[in-house]
Amino acid sequence: MWLRDRTGTEPTTARSPLRARRVLSMVALVLAVAAAVFFAIRAMSTGEEVWRWEAAIAAVVAVVAAVDLLVIRHRRSGGRPGSGGRPGSGDRSR
Repeated sequence: MWLRDRTGTEPTTARSPLRARRVLSMVALVLAVAAAVFFAIRAMSTGEEVWRWEAAIAAVVAVVAAVDLLVIRHRRSGGRPGSGGRPGSGDRSR
């Protein structure tokens, strides 16, 4: 069998880090949204520019975490780039 004649250094029991990445992204998303709301409320109540910047930074972190969750969902579903998620809908140049 081809697994027994491996020449690489990757262990045969290697696991994908997608589960840990998903948990970290979910935690980051929740915390970033909460921070963005807090900083936005703080910016409205004090009128200081620094709180607006803090809210913007937290919102960007939330967007990055949300996009990462979408990428993880796509990878776990077994989708490939260009396939559109349907078998046979990939490269039609053949």
